[in-house]
Amino acid sequence: PQVCWLAPEQTAGKQKPYMYTQGQAVLNRSFFPCFDTPSVKFTYSATVKVPEGFTAVMSATSWEKQKDNTFVFKMSQPIPSYLIALVVGDIVSADVGPRSRVWAEPCLIEAAKKEYDGVIEEFLVVGEKLFGPYVWGRYDILFMPPSFPFGGMENPCLTFVTPCLLAGDRSLVDVIIHEISHSWFGNLVTNASWGEFWLNEGFTMYAQRRISTEVYGLPYTCLEAATGRALLRQHMDATGEDHPLNKLRVVIEPGLWGINPDDTYNETPYEKGYCFVSYLAHLVGDQSKFDAFLQAYVNRFKFQSITADDTLAFFLEYFPELKKKGVDSIPGFEFDRWLNTPGWPPYLPDLSPGQQLMKPAEELAELWAADGLNMEAIEAVDITGWRTYQLVYFLDQVLQKSPLPEGNVERLSKMYPKISKAQNAELRLRWCQIILKNNLEAEYSKVKDFLHSQGKQKYTLPLYRAMWGGSEATRALAMETFSATAPQLHVNVQNYVKKILGLQVAE
Repeated sequence: PQVCWLAPEQTAGKQKPYMYTQGQAVLNRSFFPCFDTPSVKFTYSATVKVPEGFTAVMSATSWEKQKDNTFVFKMSQPIPSYLIALVVGDIVSADVGPRSRVWAEPCLIEAAKKEYDGVIEEFLVVGEKLFGPYVWGRYDILFMPPSFPFGGMENPCLTFVTPCLLAGDRSLVDVIIHEISHSWFGNLVTNASWGEFWLNEGFTMYAQRRISTEVYGLPYTCLEAATGRALLRQHMDATGEDHPLNKLRVVIEPGLWGINPDDTYNETPYEKGYCFVSYLAHLVGDQSKFDAFLQAYVNRFKFQSITADDTLAFFLEYFPELKKKGVDSIPGFEFDRWLNTPGWPPYLPDLSPGQQLMKPAEELAELWAADGLNMEAIEAVDITGWRTYQLVYFLDQVLQKSPLPEGNVERLSKMYPKISKAQNAELRLRWCQIILKNNLEAEYSKVKDFLHSQGKQKYTLPLYRAMWGGSEATRALAMETFSATAPQLHVNVQNYVKKILGLQVAE
């Protein structure tokens, strides 16, 4: 299950096959013999021989090409097994910074270079200022074939990402901040068990939003965090707040067959974890003091695997005055309750600075949902300066109000080509959902084109659900699109779509 073999039609170039590995959470045991647990860290080396016309790359600190198309890799820093990754394909690279290059199939490399030139170094420098030295040497990005089902995987020295990030206008470059933040939280300081995955993801979400605040300002970061909070709300409404997976400390019983840590994956460790780290910052009450704590935390536990108890004990030791005040047992906010009680976070960080970006988006959506369109008021709102998450927030509001009165969506489409003709995948997803919810048959081809262009799970499944839950015409569109694109999709995504469409899933 660890090694994904892609036929040529599942790649961007459609000429040569491709192979990649995905180790998280417990799949690398099927790739090489290892202690496949995040509690064990080790260095590794590998020798990989590939056919002529192919290149191999790995998550390693050094590599060299020898004769006979043989590549030798060494990772000189100890890492957990899940971070070992290999790609073999028709790939080339281009430098985009003093310690960064982009890797991609030849047909994507120009777009990748244009999108990321100079960008990564800016984020790395801010990360180092906040969390301490970047210890991995290089930070390269590998743009995977379009069938790659995930957004990104933070393999050290070589992050794997979806080609959906190549929007053509740098409007999605900030997505990489999350993977960069893993260089400190996850890769350097690692959860010792998958039951405490929030130590990787909650701290990374916090770090991502700290970097984003430094680069883009607080209002934009609050808007992005509000989008995350809405996802957590959706997840908890769907599963029920008291579902045992909605705890930060998830019980993955040893000795029980059939519990796969991947099955516990959801929004909780990310967004509820982020709220808990924000709560710790709130207890400290001073951002620069909390930043200094995070640096000390990374320095204290680097190259180790730790538990939440280690983290919280270090927090109280670092701030003895808080320990003396008994902050770990304030009624309703006990550390124990955060870890072991399912449900909505007891503390939510203040996202009100995001209001200055949300309010105009909400008001504009209201105008578009009205029976008689007030074009004067609509034309008075200039959206040319809006960044991705402000546009996403606007489209989410429009989607909630859909179907809109007759003719409104057609006019919206004409008025904002920046949205209706966007190459940005986050905008394309929302626009396609709006097209389907409003039965805008004239633009069904956009849904089809988007599903032909990529196979990312996060974009593919919601669109099939929307088509299948819609009219006869959208159901026919779903069947037609799936039969054309199925060979390009990752097998897991194929199976999820089959379930949505009520088709037989092969055992």
